[in-house]
Amino acid sequence: MVLTTQEFIAAALKEDIGSGDHSTLASISADAMGKAVLKVKEPGILAGVQLAQDIFHHLEPAATFTIYKNDGDGVAIGDIAFEVTAKVHTILQAERLSLNCMQRMSGIATLTNQYVEKIKNYKTKILDTRKTTPLFREFEKLAVKIGGGENHRMGLYDMVMLKDNHIDFCGGIEKAIAKTKQYLADNNIDLKIEVETRSIEDVKRVLAVGGIHRIMLDNYAPQQIAEAVSLINGQYETEASGGITIDNIEAYAATGVDYISAGAIIHHAVSLDLSLKAQIS
Repeated sequence: MVLTTQEFIAAALKEDIGSGDHSTLASISADAMGKAVLKVKEPGILAGVQLAQDIFHHLEPAATFTIYKNDGDGVAIGDIAFEVTAKVHTILQAERLSLNCMQRMSGIATLTNQYVEKIKNYKTKILDTRKTTPLFREFEKLAVKIGGGENHRMGLYDMVMLKDNHIDFCGGIEKAIAKTKQYLADNNIDLKIEVETRSIEDVKRVLAVGGIHRIMLDNYAPQQIAEAVSLINGQYETEASGGITIDNIEAYAATGVDYISAGAIIHHAVSLDLSLKAQIS
């Protein structure tokens, strides 16, 4: 089950607050009002502002949330992303969750944007993968889009991807594709089919069967990608994956491949340094 934003916020706050925010309950009057600002302490691409607003409004619908920097904006050290006026209890209880989400999302958006900028002169698009944090996938993939990348499938349910293990367990590429087509037809399911290949010979086998949508070229060198792209000749979408880094990505994009999937844009992203600070008159 995919959590809604409000379900995620409620569960995350319950995890953090538990039986009560006793530090705040002990030291701050329940009716005390306050103001805080989100300060940027490291340059990058901002992401998660809307989620932070949702977190504050979940706790206090009447809180005043003023946005100065939007999702997708480039930010510099010292920038103020937003200002919130609310009960102090709300500010202190929302602080860590908001920061955790925004720092993580901004780190992903920033790294994704670095990959995107590397290949901006080519037709190739950057894709994310399912290598995400459990129950935070929706927001990590949103951060990829904010950074200029594109989303691959959200889960196992919205696209068929016949990877090496599926193919090996099934007994080969031809059998895996045939059984998949039959399964989709029998169950009246309309999903795209992607097939992972590990060699040029695999590509030829997929082309001989046909009837799929995308061919993944996994752990190929750039020259092999170019050969495969030429062989496929636009019949199906192409996706390069495996062993691709920000340092060698341009060589892969130069092959003419349609997509490059890079799990690293999420799982190697470093959180952007942000802080929420009280504004005392």
